[in-house]
Amino acid sequence: AWWGQDRGSVRWDSRENIPGREGRPGTGAQSRCGCPWSAQGQAGRGMSQYVVLTTKHHEGFTNWGSPVSWNWNSVDTGPHRDLVGELGEALRESNLRYGLYHSLMEWFNPLYLADKQNDFKTQSFVLKKTMPELYDLVLKYKPDLIWSDGDWEAPDSYWNSTSFLAWLYNDSPVKDTVVVNDRWGRGCSCRHGGFYNCADKFRPGTLPEHKWEMCSSLDSLSWGYRSNMSLPEVMDETSMIQELVQTVSLGGNYLLNVGPTKEGVIVPIFQERLLALGRWLGTNGEAIYESQPWRVQMENTTDTVWYTSKGPVVFAIFLLWPRDNVLHLSSPIASPGTQVRAEHTLRASGGGKGQPGFVQELGDWGGVMVFTGV
Repeated sequence: AWWGQDRGSVRWDSRENIPGREGRPGTGAQSRCGCPWSAQGQAGRGMSQYVVLTTKHHEGFTNWGSPVSWNWNSVDTGPHRDLVGELGEALRESNLRYGLYHSLMEWFNPLYLADKQNDFKTQSFVLKKTMPELYDLVLKYKPDLIWSDGDWEAPDSYWNSTSFLAWLYNDSPVKDTVVVNDRWGRGCSCRHGGFYNCADKFRPGTLPEHKWEMCSSLDSLSWGYRSNMSLPEVMDETSMIQELVQTVSLGGNYLLNVGPTKEGVIVPIFQERLLALGRWLGTNGEAIYESQPWRVQMENTTDTVWYTSKGPVVFAIFLLWPRDNVLHLSSPIASPGTQVRAEHTLRASGGGKGQPGFVQELGDWGGVMVFTGV
């Protein structure tokens, strides 16, 4: 959520859902972190390969006992627990990679506001707050990924980004395994980083040359939980799967955001969406996991068929089945050795103009046809 912005009838204020802010002692995260994932069963667990937790957003509250965020962290107030550490333990027990989101800036911190007033020629906030926190996160939790944000107001020279990244890649305990994104200073996005985010919900029109990630949100109006969220504002299953397929076909990773309540609960509508995506991946994940972009990313006759590949195997992922029950694909070039299979029953059909056609009993959200020898 973005503090202080009005968008239609929605008042965005990230401070509303900070644990303990409402003044009731003992409130905050209730169940052990990680339980929602393990409770979802195989469909939910099989969906993800990495999870990114917001360790600190722009309001400055830290979800671990930051030594430079006295009394404004999840150990000193709210749940009185190290949420970053607990979730990390649960995820690694499930063999999931662990990423840490961290905002460089803080909206209300007097040190940051003073540096900003000085046109970022002073670095009191960076030296006393942001950099100590980043080093502490790496040394204490050894993340697989650092998802930096809140960089856009100041250049990388203010944030001391190059110095931190040099330490991270050369001397830190995760130097051989860690990856980072591209938000390390004004002008860095889409230019410098282990992988690119470029912008929130970024969608490239063509295959990028650099590894990238699409970060999207189930709540179309917010990254954080909103108690006044309505059903039409939640991404539906079809849109969610379309985003995933298009992202992977263009060589990207898909990071899907959910905002838990202040008690740490993922609300039922979000659970439903995540489980639906898990079920789809349970059937069609062969075309997604460890895949590579093919020579053609999208079928040139329609925007509802996208391609991925693994070595000699090509996957045609269709999001809608044609009303005439015949799927025409011009991009795969057939040979005498071409083989086609699908997750559901196929029967041959005359495609017309010398092209083979296939009819399939279709699931709710599309499916996959698998080609070899094309």
